[in-house]
Amino acid sequence: MIPSLGTCMTTLAALASAAYASPQGFNHGSAAATTTATSVVAATSITTGSVATESVAATSVSTAAAASGSASVTACNNSPDLCGRSYGNITHMGAHDSSFLRDASTSNSVAGNQYFNATVALDAGIRLLQVQVHDQNGTIEMCHTTCVLLDAGPLQDWLVNVRFWMDNNPNEVVTLLIVNSDGQDTAEFGAAFEASGISKYGFTPSGSDGWPTLQAMIAADTRLVTFIASITASSAYPYLLSEFDYVFETAYEVTSLSGFNCSIDRPKSQASAASALSAGLLPLMNHFAYTDLGSSIMIPNVADIATTNSPSTSATGALGRHAQACLAEWGLKPTFVLVDFFSEGPSIDTADLMNGVANPVGRRNSTAAESDADAPGNEARRAAGVGTGALVAFFAAALVLA
Repeated sequence: MIPSLGTCMTTLAALASAAYASPQGFNHGSAAATTTATSVVAATSITTGSVATESVAATSVSTAAAASGSASVTACNNSPDLCGRSYGNITHMGAHDSSFLRDASTSNSVAGNQYFNATVALDAGIRLLQVQVHDQNGTIEMCHTTCVLLDAGPLQDWLVNVRFWMDNNPNEVVTLLIVNSDGQDTAEFGAAFEASGISKYGFTPSGSDGWPTLQAMIAADTRLVTFIASITASSAYPYLLSEFDYVFETAYEVTSLSGFNCSIDRPKSQASAASALSAGLLPLMNHFAYTDLGSSIMIPNVADIATTNSPSTSATGALGRHAQACLAEWGLKPTFVLVDFFSEGPSIDTADLMNGVANPVGRRNSTAAESDADAPGNEARRAAGVGTGALVAFFAAALVLA
């Protein structure tokens, strides 16, 4: 079916001007020197079956952890070494746009930022999940730039799946970062968190006491830290934290492997990373690259992902090198890191290096979790999925034919 003129116009407008999954904030521009183009996605209109796919993964968590880790070892976030460390003194590896998949559920969409869903990511050791949301007829919907392009379903359903995983993994501390693209109210998010049941794990900072240890958070069963961009803190939902009251970020619009740096990009209220650190903000290092297709259209760079997510401390554009550079510049390792296609590298190796973890326990290799052991599908996912040129041409032709 050829899309309607209205749908095509909406899609092309999004491709030309809408912000592409910026790590947070609907009104903040990146200061990255590597690109001035607005990052957008080229994708077909898709609604993914996130609830079904992630619920299946959630049911296998306990057996997977038991099979891969030692039951006699008490570990926090996959390592006994991390239990006594404060939450802010750990590198939490994160999946950027964790709900936007490049897999069979999206016909290997070029808009997808991950090969595996959130619960598989958690099984593999990812402890930071970032999602982008929009207001879709009064529902907080996980949409990539616009719901016309890629719709991963209601946030509440996704939260249920994360809650199931946390129910089955009581020694794990998880962090959520939500891009509030349409500036929805704190109460709307609070309603979704309460209805999903995940609010029971919500952590509320206690003034100037600093961040507790993972063990303390686990003992109190307040194991979920949630940062949301562009919200006003509310006493009704004290566990929903306004992101830039606690976190600063590096630039996110990078189109060259030599373009990664450790300079502060947001919040604009802080003049430098040094001033942000002095103010007690935790550093988030964005480390994902885009391919610039021209006409202000950008998609995740898959061709260089082996380098981008590599733990190498010498290769240009490597995750390990970027993390080491920020450690040297800040005098502090990144607290949070966001990557595309987390399973490549694998990215978790860099977190282990930052944390000094040599023998993690309880993890499940993400490749082992692939649906139906779809080995031939690996190469398909690493390809462009729907051809990018064909995709843009499709919308242009549809406008003519509509």
